[in-house]
Formats: sequence, structure tokens, C-alpha cells
Amino acid sequence: MPNDRDQNLSPEEPEEKKYSFLQETIKPKPISRQQLAQQLVRIAIYGVILGVFACLGFFALKPWMQDIFRGDLETVSIPEDEDPAETDEAVSEEEPQSDEDATVNADSYEKMMASMNERAVEAEKGIVSVQAVTGEMDWDAQMTGISTSVTGVIAADNGQELLILADSSICENAKKWSVTFEDGASYDAALKKRDLNTGLAMFSVSRGNITDATWSAIKVSVLGNSNLVKQGDVVMALGNMFGYPDGMSYGIVSSTDYRAAFYDGECDVLSTDITYESGGTGALFNMEGEVVGIVSSSVWETDEQSGLSAYAVSDLKTIIEIMANGESVPYIGIHGTTVTQALKDEQGMPSGVYVVDVDPDSPAMEAGIQSGDVICQVDGKDVGSISTYQSAVLETAAGRVIHLQGRRLGADGYVEIDFSVTVGSKE
Repeated sequence: MPNDRDQNLSPEEPEEKKYSFLQETIKPKPISRQQLAQQLVRIAIYGVILGVFACLGFFALKPWMQDIFRGDLETVSIPEDEDPAETDEAVSEEEPQSDEDATVNADSYEKMMASMNERAVEAEKGIVSVQAVTGEMDWDAQMTGISTSVTGVIAADNGQELLILADSSICENAKKWSVTFEDGASYDAALKKRDLNTGLAMFSVSRGNITDATWSAIKVSVLGNSNLVKQGDVVMALGNMFGYPDGMSYGIVSSTDYRAAFYDGECDVLSTDITYESGGTGALFNMEGEVVGIVSSSVWETDEQSGLSAYAVSDLKTIIEIMANGESVPYIGIHGTTVTQALKDEQGMPSGVYVVDVDPDSPAMEAGIQSGDVICQVDGKDVGSISTYQSAVLETAAGRVIHLQGRRLGADGYVEIDFSVTVGSKE
């Protein structure tokens, strides 16, 4: 007998409708606006925290990754300067200055000084201060000692490092160095090479550590042709020449006739009428903002002179290039002078470099070279002057054995003598 439920079903109703409750969708509980806002805030906070950690990780790993994947350093090349060809025609081509152009009043003087100040400000972008701190750390973790600084010149950029040329006196008893750029920011620096013979040192600052703000405030200085500098030229002096950093002064070149001698060479000296404090360091610029001189405490051995003098940069470019590439400056240890034509005629000296003195404990002393010898050849190259001898020595490399041919005065006149010298370096 059919039950009531069967009687209530119509014959057209599908059989599966009896189980239609199994296909019903369970709707989630609706989220309120407050809960949605809380979730969005929570996601934003998580995003900020993740971003902060990502930034910290990036900056922490950036120097390490640059050291790992930086590749080969670019070779620094600094072309040598040629001596200018001075002719009477060049002088005659200069137009005479009219009386009207020569008139100087207060307005023109102010304009002239403003123009010079603008050039000095631009040149200062290539000047830095190199600091060193000597001493030991005490129990309170406070550094005790004497803080010193010298002026440095941004001399080159090898793609991975900025290279700073400075006075080597900053290296004495120093354990750590830092470089302060024009914007006041300081960075750790490493000593790349030093040359006690000329009193110069090369420091490096990793490019990866330098911020964009500092990059916008600095530049690599242009090393000019100091051979073109002549007496009466206007120059700018920048650096620590007056007992404090960031000094600036203008003056004229009073003389270009002096030369400073060091072992295995010599260098022109640019003397000026700018007041100078003993022991100061800095750089001399021409009016185009190019470095033409390096102010060093080793230019003169005495402290009696009060006018600022600088090594002519053209005579140092080969040495600067050697140090910028991390190589040792070749050193033999001879103080020499060119045998002049007068000495050849009067005393019968052979052509070459007369040895005035030999540095004790030097490769020259070890090879048996003595005062009074005349060096005629360096590794098969004729040397008729101290400049050609210097160039020949700088073309060698520290640790290499070379042959020097010379003449020594004996009872029967000059006799030939050969020396085998192991080139060293004075660091």
C-alpha cells in the first residue's frame, strides 16, 4: 500500500530531486568592513617589514657582492706631456693689449675675483682630505692618539676604485685611513702603494661604498701639462697649506727654474709667491682648473723658504700611473746629474749620468756602483741625461735583474765597467 509520501509526489518530478539537499552551497560568513580593513592593514605592515629587511639585506650584501663580481680592474693610463716648442713666431702672434682693456676698476676686479672663485669651487671637487689616526684602543674603547691629515687629489678611476694621490707622510705609524670628500662625507680608504723616494702615496676608495650624494659633489681631477706653466702665470693653491684643511689662495708663478733631486731622477719645481706654512700639503691648479703641481713637505729639505712650491705634475705622471695600477715604483738608488758638454771638453768625461751619491743599503750599493762612476746605458739603452736615465729606470720593474754599463776613472783614464742590478722599490 503506498504511503503518504509516495502519494504526494507527482509523476513528473524527477527522482533525483529527492536528494537535492546534497547540492546546496554553504555560503561563508560575510566579512564586515572593519575586519576587511584590519586584514588590509595587516598585509600592508607585513609588506613594509619585508621591504625593510630586503633593503637592509641589499645594502649589507652590496659591497660583498661587488667584491665578488666586480671583474678585472681597468688599467690606469696617464699620458706623458711633451715639452712645449717655444718659438718667436708664437710670441709675435699675440695681440698687444690696448689701454682700454688694461683698465681695471672696482667692478671689473670683483668680476675677475668672482670668476676665479667659481673656478676654485669647481677644482675643489677633485680635492679630498686623507686622515690617519695613530695610537691604541684603551679599556673604554676610546681611540687615543694623534689625528693627522693631508690633502689628496682624486687622480684616477679604475672602474672599481677612486684613486687618491697624497703625501706619504700620512702613512707613518698609521693603522687606518679615511678620506673626506667635498660634501663632508668620509669613507674608509686603503693604502694601494707608496713611494718614499718621491714622498707620494696612492690610496683607494671602493666605488661601491660611495653614495649618490657624494658622487654628485666630486670629480676626478685633470692632471694638466706643467711644462706649459711659465713665470708670471696665475695659479690657485688648494688644500692644507696654511695649517688647516680647505685652504685656498691665489698667486703667480715666481720661478720655474728649480729642480728637486731624488734617487734615480729629478723633478721640476713650480715656485709661487703664495704664503706657505712648513709641512703643508695641497695641489696647484692653473686657471683651467687642471692640476699642475703637487704641494708636498718633501719638495725642499729645509724649512727656511716661506713661498709655496710644488712638484711639477708632468714629471710625476709615470710614477702616478705606476702606483695607480698597484705596482711598485722601480728604485736603484743613485743620485746623479747630467754630464754637460763643458765637463766632456774640460775633463774628458764620457756622456751619461755622473753618480754624485749612492743610497746606502740600495740595489746600486749592492751592485758595487760608486760615487764618481758615469752610467752610460741602462739595459742596453743609452742614457745621456738624468731625464733619460730616469725614464729607463721607470720602464723596468721591481724584482727584475737589469744590466747597467758605465765608466770608472782609473789610473789610465776611464775604463768600462758593467753592473748587474736587482731593481728594488722604496716603500
